[in-house]
Amino acid sequence: MSPVLLLLVGVVILSVGAQAMVSGGAALALRLGLTPLIIGLTVMAYGTSAPELVVSAQAAARGNGAIAVGNVIGSNICNLALILGLSALIRPINSSRDVLRRDLPVLIGITMVAIALLADRELGRFDGAVLLTILFAYTWFTIRQARRVDQPADTKAPGGEELPPARPLAIAIPMTLAGLALLLWGADMFVEGAVVVAQRWGMSEVVIGLTVVAIGTSLPELALSVVAAIRGEGDVALGNVIGSNTFNLLGILGFSALMQPTALPDLAWTDLGVMLAVTLLVYPLLRSGGRVVRAEGACLVLIYAGYTTWLITRI
Repeated sequence: MSPVLLLLVGVVILSVGAQAMVSGGAALALRLGLTPLIIGLTVMAYGTSAPELVVSAQAAARGNGAIAVGNVIGSNICNLALILGLSALIRPINSSRDVLRRDLPVLIGITMVAIALLADRELGRFDGAVLLTILFAYTWFTIRQARRVDQPADTKAPGGEELPPARPLAIAIPMTLAGLALLLWGADMFVEGAVVVAQRWGMSEVVIGLTVVAIGTSLPELALSVVAAIRGEGDVALGNVIGSNTFNLLGILGFSALMQPTALPDLAWTDLGVMLAVTLLVYPLLRSGGRVVRAEGACLVLIYAGYTTWLITRI
């Protein structure tokens, strides 16, 4: 199959998978008594981070831990700048108080912890154990706090639309898993085609890793967040981005470190700084009006475009 055809087929599969996962996730939220935001922060976010986990784990196992770290950094920048920006361009993304008081500040703190652990330019097993411990504690606390005890289930999505009738778990769970499988399959096809095209254009492996691979492994988040934004599920889109970045830093770096401790002599501190700066920027955007509007979304997309252009020109 030609690389261009792989790109096109991958996009189609991603779209179908995103639709199925959003529908299944909304049904799970209703059946389990969880808000759509929490489903986005946990089930969907961790599931759509599977490509980053697979790529980083394979890289670490082969002794290329720098690729694993670079993939996480590039994906986190892509999630917050490109994906959140595009979602806001489609429809302004509303934020709940929990995001501003808990989830986003936690992500900022986790980003700083990850940078501190990488300050010695090594990612060891102790670092991995610390990150995974934080991940398990954060996930447990998030789900525990989100249980809507003795509260009626929401009948409307964050955008005001009526939610579909709650499907049985026997349907909702397979639908969510099928959507995830399609997302991963579509992302794999897209990455394969994109790498071939990039190589034919003469891009170096470093640039391909920081741009094509990072964007490619973030395609499930992109597809899911865009579909959620179109359907008025702003909480799902925002939760998916924040949850994915949290899992990338804690889960993927943690697992990679446990599998293979890595020295990082060529770690780019500028990329770490950009990741932290974008994470910090989202807070005042959400704080100002309780949502990310289209103009702010456009600014985020432009920031990512500028960063990518700088990456290409610096190599």
